[in-house]
Amino acid sequence: MADNTKTKSRTKSGTKAWDATRLPDLTGRTAVVTGANSGIGLRAAEELAGAGAHVVFAVRDLERGRAAAATVNGSTEVRRLDLADLSSVREFAAGWEGRPLDILINNAGVMMVPQQRTRDGFEVQFGTNHLGHFALTNLLLPHITDRVVTLASSAHRMGDGRIHFDDLNLTANYGPGRAYAQSKLANLLFVLELQRRLTEAGSAVRALAAHPGWAATGLQSHHGNPVMRGIMRVGNRFFAQDDRAGALPTLYAATQDLPGASYVGPDGLGEWRGAPTLVGRTTAASDAGVARRLWTASEELTGVSWPLEAASSGAGERVAAER
Repeated sequence: MADNTKTKSRTKSGTKAWDATRLPDLTGRTAVVTGANSGIGLRAAEELAGAGAHVVFAVRDLERGRAAAATVNGSTEVRRLDLADLSSVREFAAGWEGRPLDILINNAGVMMVPQQRTRDGFEVQFGTNHLGHFALTNLLLPHITDRVVTLASSAHRMGDGRIHFDDLNLTANYGPGRAYAQSKLANLLFVLELQRRLTEAGSAVRALAAHPGWAATGLQSHHGNPVMRGIMRVGNRFFAQDDRAGALPTLYAATQDLPGASYVGPDGLGEWRGAPTLVGRTTAASDAGVARRLWTASEELTGVSWPLEAASSGAGERVAAER
């Protein structure tokens, strides 16, 4: 059951900061949250369900997903989705059976893990964090009526800040942080190009990005470097906000009236913690040409193409009109 304790946090102007108590009534709406069995995904699912939405927990481990959903007060459903396996992504989308989907939250991900590959042979962070969500979004897009929110990270600023088109799997020079940074940069470029295509198709669906700041979740424990794991444990204890606060940018992006391609994060120093607000991104994450190139490469790698080419007013609008 969600903890609805009202916070007393304030913005710099002295007004009460936005929190989950200000979510709109979501009765009758459906949301899919990938990776909803723990961390930020679970907290976002709790609050959405608490506001009246029917929330689908899209998770790799059904047993863990059911256990998590059982703690939530509201309407939930658990379905299997392994973003590191494109056949699982296709199976999830094929099983949607024409139901309207109001909000898709691309939350699941892996962070700074040792070098490994997905079932389809992609570097696991790029393959899971970007390619899996790329395929899922495009396959579900004909059913989506409102918005797609994709979880990015301030880590998109790390490393050399580029997409390595000549070696997307980073085979020649792998590093856990380098691979994670590339995957998070890819998330932002995906949102940028997705919004451009939605606008061009005349769709009312919006694509947005969010990042949680430094939130204490289980992701940090998977770093490939044991020294970094220790540093992150210390950081989680003294600097991070909890996963409930970390979910606020996601919830803000999922429910507030924001322009397409907006990026939401915490308003505090370094965007580590604080109330959700619109935040900036690097020049590389705003490069429309690179975003288009990444989209083309992603279509080739996944075999999943843009589904709204022939739509004059957007499939999302048609589905909404049929409800």
